[in-house]
Amino acid sequence: MDDLTIRIYDPADQEAVVRLWNDCALVVPWNDPLKDIARKIRFQRELFLVAVREGTIVGTVMAGYEGHRGWINYLAVSPACRRKGLGRRLMQEAMKRLFALGCPKVNLQIRTSNSRVIDFYRKLGFLPDEVVSLGRRLRKDEDE
Repeated sequence: MDDLTIRIYDPADQEAVVRLWNDCALVVPWNDPLKDIARKIRFQRELFLVAVREGTIVGTVMAGYEGHRGWINYLAVSPACRRKGLGRRLMQEAMKRLFALGCPKVNLQIRTSNSRVIDFYRKLGFLPDEVVSLGRRLRKDEDE
């Protein structure tokens, strides 16, 4: 993957990014990808990265840092480009940018049924934390 560029998301990337997320089964009914993108580009846009190869978006990662912990979302690698180190490169770039902001630790959430992805993150040094993940919606996407 020597011909790969990792850069900040551009609004012109939107259609290709959503298509990639759908190809990677990251789109779920309770998260509208267009609204997730709009939210991200309003806040820490520089931490929304795309990987481009031969003019095609083949990977994404959204990172965020709120002053205490960094978070990773929407790591996606095109099925045709998997097992070539692209996911690792995207994560390294996201973590490098988080580290530059002073971030001491990175968290992420994975569905327990997604064992293949859990193994991927473990190989990158991520370990389970002894925590319970809780969430509460402040608004439904259709309310915006």
